[in-house]
Amino acid sequence: MAGNLERVYRMSFASVYPLYIAKVERKGRMKQEVDEIVRWLTGYSQEQIEAIIEAETDFETFFTEAPKPHPSRSLITGVICGVKVQEIEDPIMREVRYMDKLVDELARGKAMEKILRG
Repeated sequence: MAGNLERVYRMSFASVYPLYIAKVERKGRMKQEVDEIVRWLTGYSQEQIEAIIEAETDFETFFTEAPKPHPSRSLITGVICGVKVQEIEDPIMREVRYMDKLVDELARGKAMEKILRG
């Protein structure tokens, strides 16, 4: 498991971001909605997100340096990749799965207000 964690930590946000976009666009949603999720979850501005993509920042740095992780992100529950998000002990992996879960909900057509736990 440690090897898998290390691999995820070292993946660049820039390598996964287009996959998030492609996933939601296939379901009629938009890049701007993914960006809104990223901003909500992390507190990064749009300009900061673009700089992170340009710099190919890894997931570990992306989440550990997030300026203002949203306090309501702990309300994100459910199963992603066969694992209950709320039971993931590793803090970075939990953040990665929060993001996966929100993008998944967007792709499934959930209203943005509900995705952002409003």
